[in-house]
Amino acid sequence: MEQEERAIADHAGDIVHIEQLRWWHIDELIPIELELFGNEAWSRGMFWSELAAGHYYRAALDGDRVVGYAGLAVAGDEAWVNNIAVAGRAQRRGIGATLLRDLIDEATRRGCYQIALEVATDNHPAQAMYDAFGFEAAGVRRGYYQPSNKDALIMIKPLKR
Repeated sequence: MEQEERAIADHAGDIVHIEQLRWWHIDELIPIELELFGNEAWSRGMFWSELAAGHYYRAALDGDRVVGYAGLAVAGDEAWVNNIAVAGRAQRRGIGATLLRDLIDEATRRGCYQIALEVATDNHPAQAMYDAFGFEAAGVRRGYYQPSNKDALIMIKPLKR
């Protein structure tokens, strides 16, 4: 079942729509990936593979421009946030939190008992957002992000079924 489109008003009163990510959005994701993740950015092919695999992906659009996106993989009764990103110019507007809420809602709808993610150990703003949503640190993946060799904090949130 497809999720319905959601609209949120950001702090400036602008309307941002959250909808299913489609193949035609992929070219707009790459500049955001490069801005936020540099050498560790995902390629177009990686996003194509995610969509082809049937993973749940959402796009945040300001007008007709993609300003953020998030993806979720579900295996059995476990969910994993594949990625979540908001362009620098659109951050601090509640878009990341709305995307995260959407992923949590989808994982819950699918009957998952938990949702997990990895976040760079030095990305304190993202960690604070995840903490506010009830995620807790569960471990560290050493050298997870390549080629920087940065560590990733594993965070897990139990879900009600």
